[in-house]
Amino acid sequence: MIRVIAPSRLHCGLFHVPAAGEADTGTRAFGGFGLMVERPGVVVTARSAEAWQFEGALASRAQVFAMRFALALPEERRRPYQVLVERCPAEHTGLGVGTQLGLAVAKALAVASGEGELSSAELAARVGRGARSAIGVHGFDRGGLLVDAGKKPGEAVSPLLAHVALPDEWRVVLFTPPVAAHWHGHHERQAFAAASGGDPDSLRRLAETAIIPAAQRGDIDAFGDAVYEFNRKAGEPFRAAQGGKYASQEIETLIEDVRACGVRGVGQSSWGPTAFAVVEDSDTALSLALRFRGRVPCVVTRVSAGHRVERV
Repeated sequence: MIRVIAPSRLHCGLFHVPAAGEADTGTRAFGGFGLMVERPGVVVTARSAEAWQFEGALASRAQVFAMRFALALPEERRRPYQVLVERCPAEHTGLGVGTQLGLAVAKALAVASGEGELSSAELAARVGRGARSAIGVHGFDRGGLLVDAGKKPGEAVSPLLAHVALPDEWRVVLFTPPVAAHWHGHHERQAFAAASGGDPDSLRRLAETAIIPAAQRGDIDAFGDAVYEFNRKAGEPFRAAQGGKYASQEIETLIEDVRACGVRGVGQSSWGPTAFAVVEDSDTALSLALRFRGRVPCVVTRVSAGHRVERV
C-alpha cells in the first residue's frame, strides 16, 4: 500500500488579476506568493484491488482525479486500486484542498504504477490543477514559502520564481471560522470578472524586496509587516465583490484583533474564511491559539517541507 501525506496551502494573494481579453497580450497573469503548512493536511492511500474503489472524505473528487490520471497511463499500467482519503480538511476554506487532494491521489497512483518520478507540475497537468495559481502545485514537492511568477497563455503550470525554507522554529496559527463556503464556483468566477484596480508592480516589488529577503534572514517582524501589507493590497481588486479587502467583515475584524496582540504577519488565505498568523516560536503560537480558541477554531502548525510517501 502507498500512503501520501500532503501539506495544506496558504495563498497570500495574487500579483495580477487579468482584465477581460488581457490573456491575448502575453502578460503573466495571477502569480503571487504563499506557503505550505503541515496541518491539517491531506492523507491518501492506494492499494491494488480487483476493481476501482473510492472511500473517505471527498471520495467522489478523488475518483475524478484518479480516472484522469489513469487515462494518461500506458494501457498496460492501468490497473484498478482501492483509494482511501484518510484525512482531508473541508473544501473552500482557503487551504488549497482541491490541488493537494488531486496531487496526493495522482502521486499515490504514480508510485503504485511505477511512475513515481513524475514532478508535481507533471502530476498537476495530468489531473487538471494549476489553472490559475501554482503555489500549491510547486509547494506539494517543495514546501516552504513559494513565489509564483504568473502564467502566460499556453503554460500548463506557471513557473516558480522563488522558494525559501522558513526557519524551523517559526509556527503558523490557523483560524477558521465555521461559516458557509461562499467564494468558489460561480461566485468565484463572478469575483474575477468584476475585479479591477490593484498594483501588480507594487506587489511584485514587495515580494521580491521585502518578503523574500526577510524570510531568508529570518526576520519575523519585517516578514510579518510585509506579508500583512501584501495581503491587504492583494485584496483591493476584489473590493467590489467582497465589500472590502477581505472576504468578510468577520475576517477583517479577526485579522485586526490578532494584529492588536502584537502579531505582525497576519492575513487571509485565498478567499478565506481561514486566516493565518506567522509567529516566531511554538510558545507564541500556543498563547495566541489559547487566546482565540473560545472565539474561533484554531490550529497550530509548522511550515511543511513538502509531501511524503510511505510504503506500508
